[in-house]
Amino acid sequence: MAKKNDIIEGLIKSYWAEIETVMNYIAHSVNLDGVRAEEIKKSLGAEIQDEIGHAQQIAKRVKELGGTIPGSLAFKAGQMTLQPAPDTTDVVHVIRGVIDAEKDAITQYKKIIGLCEGEDYVTQDLCVRLLADEESHRTIFEGFLKEYSR
Repeated sequence: MAKKNDIIEGLIKSYWAEIETVMNYIAHSVNLDGVRAEEIKKSLGAEIQDEIGHAQQIAKRVKELGGTIPGSLAFKAGQMTLQPAPDTTDVVHVIRGVIDAEKDAITQYKKIIGLCEGEDYVTQDLCVRLLADEESHRTIFEGFLKEYSR
C-alpha cells in the first residue's frame, strides 16, 4: 500500500509539471517576438497538445489507482527557468527553459518507473511512453539551442 501511495504521489507531481509546462508554453507561444521566434512558437504550440494529453493520461491513471487529482488550489509553481523573460525576443532563454523542463520531466518519469518495478506494470508502461515523448521534445529543443546560440 505504501508503494502504491508513492506511485500516486509521483504521478500527481508529474501531472502538475505537465500542467505548468502547458501554462508556460502557452505564454511563450504568444509572447515571443521576432523572425527568429517563429519556429519556436510553432513548435511550442504543437507541444501544448502533447503535454495536455500527458496530463490527461496521468490523471486517468491516478484515478484508476484509487487516487484523486487535486484542484487548482493545490498547484505550486516550480519551473523557474521556463518563466517568460522581460525581453520577448530572448529565444535562447525560452529554449533553455524548455530543455530544463523536459529534463525535469525525464528525471521524474524515471523515478516513477523505478517505483513501479515489479509492482505496477501498467503505470510503468505509461511512464515509459511519456518518457519517450519527453526525450524526443528535449532532443528537438537541444537542436534549436545549437542553432540559436551560435
